[in-house]
Amino acid sequence: MHNEALEPKIKLNNDIEIPVLGLGVWKASNAKAATAVSMAISHGYVLIDTAKQYGNELGVGNGIQDGLKVAGKNRDDLFITTKVYSGDQGYQPSIDAIDGQLERLQTDHVDLLLMHWPVNDLYNETWRGMEQIYHAGKARAIGVCNFDVERLTDLLKNASVTPAINQIEFNPRIHQQAVVDLCRSKGIQIEAWSPLGNGKLLELPLLNNIAVAHKKTSAQVILRWEVQSNVIVIPKSVHEDRIAENADIFDFSLSADEMDQINQLNEEHHSRWYDDYQWYGNPDGDPNRIMQA
Repeated sequence: MHNEALEPKIKLNNDIEIPVLGLGVWKASNAKAATAVSMAISHGYVLIDTAKQYGNELGVGNGIQDGLKVAGKNRDDLFITTKVYSGDQGYQPSIDAIDGQLERLQTDHVDLLLMHWPVNDLYNETWRGMEQIYHAGKARAIGVCNFDVERLTDLLKNASVTPAINQIEFNPRIHQQAVVDLCRSKGIQIEAWSPLGNGKLLELPLLNNIAVAHKKTSAQVILRWEVQSNVIVIPKSVHEDRIAENADIFDFSLSADEMDQINQLNEEHHSRWYDDYQWYGNPDGDPNRIMQA
């Protein structure tokens, strides 16, 4: 299936283009990630987002190969993102880790490499390592995740390359306006993880009412609101019907009034935040899982 809407359409600060919607694979096993990625590519997805922390880079790499074969496409048709694992932070460790990540993903470069979390006392050195990875051509763009105003301001004072993206928790109930404002003032694109709020927003009456008016689902309304807010979205799913549904958001628009109504849902209540994530290892499981098929 060819879907022009899923092809690159936002230009990053280094002039490369990224799709506004992609597939996330957090919590998916290697097997499920492989299937989901292959299905997503067959449905026209270009952007695939994974991380070493997820333990499924190997599955994503297999899914990419399968999906490209079925779709008759090649590597350059995709936009692949992975992330620097917090256990690999620091200048040399981040450089040393990238080759293994590329091997699992079966590619010689990623289109975007993100720092997964701002590990205190290490993130500036990690960024310096990521700049080397970028200059070596192993990542076409580099960025960060989960950086607040304080840490991002500090990083920008030390960085030679301005991050292309800050991937943060963002959805109708979590706007992080101060972070968004800083990023936009510096030309840093916002990308949303948990764009659907872990599914907890789907039953909100306001969203249901707007969805009915447009003959869409609440999930599609949320994703449309985010895209119209100039935010890249990477909803996670391993179900083909949901993968297809999430992509079907480019044939309608929300009115200014509908956008404003959804804006009013903001509560700034994070599901998890970096005060709980100043870690150096793997808080979510066995690090050996990274290499398991």
